[in-house]
Amino acid sequence: MGSINILFIGDIVGKPGFEMVQAWLPTLQQKYKADATIVNGENTNDGKGILQKEGEALFNLGVRVITGGNHTWDKPHAQEYLKNEPRVLRPQNYPRGAHGNGHYIFDTPKGRVAVLNLQGRTFMPIIDCPFRSAEWILMNKIKDAKVIIVDFHAEATAEKQALAHFLDGKVSAILGTHTHVQTADERIFPQGTAFITDVGMSGPYNSVIGMKVAPAINRFLYQTPQKYETAQEDAHICGVSLKIEITTGKALEIERFTFPEFERSVKAE
Repeated sequence: MGSINILFIGDIVGKPGFEMVQAWLPTLQQKYKADATIVNGENTNDGKGILQKEGEALFNLGVRVITGGNHTWDKPHAQEYLKNEPRVLRPQNYPRGAHGNGHYIFDTPKGRVAVLNLQGRTFMPIIDCPFRSAEWILMNKIKDAKVIIVDFHAEATAEKQALAHFLDGKVSAILGTHTHVQTADERIFPQGTAFITDVGMSGPYNSVIGMKVAPAINRFLYQTPQKYETAQEDAHICGVSLKIEITTGKALEIERFTFPEFERSVKAE
């Protein structure tokens, strides 16, 4: 039984996350024997959007596809990049005519892999239905790939779990992104689809989901807009490693990781 190993890195946030991935991705690729690497890069450029310089640096590290989300559009030049780089995705279910691609198919020595990017609608901008969009794409555009990885960029855990049940057995994995908090519910559904509610953030953890602490607190204290500033300290990488059967596309293993691991006890002085 042949299998392929997929490494997925969760939301890269700002310069600290980007530099951490640049420094340590080769080590993680080697550790998990990755045959293909996918990253979510929608927050790479100063916490909002991704531009060509970051994209090219990630591709030079062996990343095959960069997925996105609602912040993909935050930098004006990002739309031009999406027009010209099919490996940088935005969610498939944005209205027709939006720049960029929502899915990408590539070949590896072990077989063909498809990546589909979707965005949720609960507590998010109201766009096209991710359930129907996924159904249509799988039926019409991704018919010749068995290994299919879905990045579902969504806020609500219920919406993520519902999509996993809806697509169980039709895709290899549904990996949640967007909340920047890694969940501990990784598992394989009955029909062979690997799932985790959120892969987590690759970025600065001395923060509030990547943002400097003081303005984040002030948002809640004063209920007024605050300037978004990316935090800088205590960077970690969050991700999952997947093992998938090539001929059927069914997931065999899913393992989440945080690198380096967090301190979980107070050291005695």
